[in-house]
Amino acid sequence: MIEINLDKAIDITKERLRRERAPLLAKLDIQSQRNLESGKDNSEVIAEKQRLRDITKLAEGCSTPEELAALTI
Repeated sequence: MIEINLDKAIDITKERLRRERAPLLAKLDIQSQRNLESGKDNSEVIAEKQRLRDITKLAEGCSTPEELAALTI
């Protein structure tokens, strides 16, 4: 029987999510800078950046490998 180390699976999932979010955060950084330079409302960009930063916390609440696999950006 295969036994899965859930702590290690959580760490692996967090790293996967960090890799997936990196290009999205880069695009949002550019959009944020443009908004600041043009005086546009930046609240949506700020909220999305925070959501992406917080996504790894969701992995800590998972109790099965299937829940971890279902986490997406």
